[in-house]
Amino acid sequence: MNDILGKALWDYYSGNYSEDIITETNISEEDVLPLPYLFRSFTEMPSLEKKALQLCNGKVLDAGCGAGSHSLYLQNQGLEVVAIDLSEGAIRVAKARGVTNAQQRNLTDISEEKYDTILLLMNGTGIFGTLENTPKFLRHLKSLLAPNGQILIDSSDLQYMYDQTEEGAIIVPAHRYYGELDFKVRYKGETSDVFPWLYLHEALFEELCDKEAIKFKVVARGENFDYLARLTV
Repeated sequence: MNDILGKALWDYYSGNYSEDIITETNISEEDVLPLPYLFRSFTEMPSLEKKALQLCNGKVLDAGCGAGSHSLYLQNQGLEVVAIDLSEGAIRVAKARGVTNAQQRNLTDISEEKYDTILLLMNGTGIFGTLENTPKFLRHLKSLLAPNGQILIDSSDLQYMYDQTEEGAIIVPAHRYYGELDFKVRYKGETSDVFPWLYLHEALFEELCDKEAIKFKVVARGENFDYLARLTV
């Protein structure tokens, strides 16, 4: 995939901000992802993110770190942070902003290290891609936890995005779970390949965790059907 996110982040960081990222899914029209939002300070973050950052402890893995806003806050709190992202440009920006240990790396390629906190924010379950992939990802995350470690991850229930019957049931695709979306992003005339992105409702996420002997607890709820979960072994 072209590093569209990385290009956009670097443009913004280097003073060439002229437009935002456009996102689109198979169930929604085009939407704007404002670049300044990806550089937000702690005070500008939603309450869900603030809660997650306040719960972090020990050695932290910030998976999908983007421009490094979460990592920078945690570093300033004195925590040891490893920030990873698939985007080369994102890591370049994170380093330029002062993230000490930022690496272009795939979460699934990490095997030896152990972490007290694994942080997955901005719909952290998106990284699972599909419902089918989720158990494998959960097992991998579990393997990276230090004793008494935790995974802090957010997601949303997308029922509100679907039409309803007169009885109140939602009309969803027959061939897939309604939280499995096909995503693409566009920036300055470039469009990404379509990629899968997963949103999990609480009950299903808890059920999947139970099957992997992972404790699931919702620790905060947002204003738009979103929630923050804490997973422990």
